[in-house]
Order: sequence, then structure tokens, then C-alpha cells
Amino acid sequence: MKEELFASGRNIPNIDPTLNIWHWQIPSYLFLGGLAAGILFFAGVFTIMGKEEQMSATVKKAPLVAPFALILGLFLLFLDLKHKLWFWQLYTTIRLESPMGWGAWVLMIMTPISMVWSASYLTELIPGWDWKFKFLKTFESWVIRNRVLIAWPMVIYAVILGIYTGILLSAFNARPLWNTSILGPLFLVSGMSTGAAVILLVSKNHEERKIIGRIDLLLIVVELFFITHLFMGDKAGSEAQINAVNLFLGGSFTAPFFAFVVILGLLFPAILEIMELRGFKVPIAVPAILILLGGFIFRFLIVEAGQITRYLY
Repeated sequence: MKEELFASGRNIPNIDPTLNIWHWQIPSYLFLGGLAAGILFFAGVFTIMGKEEQMSATVKKAPLVAPFALILGLFLLFLDLKHKLWFWQLYTTIRLESPMGWGAWVLMIMTPISMVWSASYLTELIPGWDWKFKFLKTFESWVIRNRVLIAWPMVIYAVILGIYTGILLSAFNARPLWNTSILGPLFLVSGMSTGAAVILLVSKNHEERKIIGRIDLLLIVVELFFITHLFMGDKAGSEAQINAVNLFLGGSFTAPFFAFVVILGLLFPAILEIMELRGFKVPIAVPAILILLGGFIFRFLIVEAGQITRYLY
């Protein structure tokens, strides 16, 4: 019989309760929301800059992914709800201090914008495509004439959506790993990087790939800076925060985080993108897929580790 001596009544393994209410649906939704935000941000920015033809995949093709990502993300949120028939109360209960309330309304706005934006390019991208109803043709003509006008709110709400995916976690004050203001900007930059990765996969234009590759390289550097800042901030914090970040600095999450997120998801793609920019022939799908995989695993690890951490010390 194995005996263990506990010197404290706190933080006893397998006895102290941990939060375990968010499963695979939530990190998957956070990934899809950030991905869609990144795609729509770049589409809007290059439209405002007047570079629709030069950045064709960025403005026209990649945004076709965004509505499906948002709809799937909303479906995953619905699956996670305990009382599914009451989801509509998110829109009737207005609380300005609620991140979930803000997120619900941002998604309500961004989803139709992404659909309208993508649909306005169908006749251009799909040979033989034609709207059967006259009012749809009229609406399409109006959207085409006012794309720059639509692009401005799309860019703004894309930034809000990207930041919100991190603020949704940081608002949980009882979770020391999540309770940091750096999580919102970190998730925004990560989402933009995954959006850039989708554009790299879709684009066939070498110059466009070079532009997006440079932007993504900068985003990777900024993301690494934010991750370092997150760890340093927690290391300089309370004992609960130090214990929380130690999950990634010697704890059970260290190996998967540094292997799949830092090395394979950030550093290795950055090296490949630098090689591509210097003229080496690199299959662009490799760094793009690694960035997407790293961003996906990153959210799973943050959500899971955050539920383990707690202020019980």
C-alpha cells in the first residue's frame, strides 16, 4: 500500500477540483474565429489600399473560407451550450462588461459581412455563375460599388473578433494563466498569422506570396514576443501565476508546447519563409500547414492548461 504525506490541504493531486467544463469545441471555435478574423482583416486592408487585382487571392479567394469557418465555429459553440434552446438570451441580455455578450454581437455582425463579401466575388471567380433572382443581382452591384465602404467596418470588426477570442479567456479572473491582458493581443496576432497561412495556401501569385510571407514573418516575431512576455509576466507575478506558467516551463505542457507550437508552429515556418524570400525553392504549403497546426494546438493547450490553474495557494 502506497502512503503519501500532505503538508498542506491545498493543491492535492487528484483531490483538489479543477475546472473541466470547456472541451474540444471551445479551442476549435477560438481557432476558427481567429482564422476568419485574420483572413477578413487582410482582405479589407488590401481593398482599402486599392490592391484588389495585385492581391487577388487575399481579397477574393481566401475570404471564401471565412463564412464556413464562422458558421462552423458558431455550431461548435452551440454544441458546447448546456441549455441550447436559450442561446438567444445572449442577444436580449445586454451587459457591456460581458466578453461573451460582445462576442455574440461581433459574430452576429461578422458572419453576414463575410457572406456578403464572399458572394460578391462568385460571378468573378466561378465561370457561369449567375444569380437567379433580380434583387440579388441588384444587391451584388451595390456591394461591388461600395466595397471600400464595407471594407472599413470589416477590418475594425475583424480586429475586435481576433482580440475577443483571447479576452474571452482573460476575463476569467479565477484562472491565473488566463488572467492577463496580453492574451487578447496574442490571440489576435496568432489569428492573423493563421489567416495569412490560408492566403499562402490559396495564392498562386509569387509576388502576392512574397508580400504575405513578409507580413506573416513579422507576425511570427510579434507572436514569439507576446509569448515571452506572457511567461515573463507570470514569472514575476504571484505564486499562483508562477505555478501556472510552470506548466509550460518544466511541467506537463512543456514538451507539446515547445515542440508543436514554438518549434514546428513558429520557428520552423519562419525559417522556411526566410528561405523562400531569399530565393530558395520551398513548398509554400509546408510552412502554411505548420502555422495552422501550431495555432490550433496552441489554443488547445492554453484552454486545457488554464482550466487546471487556480488560486488555491
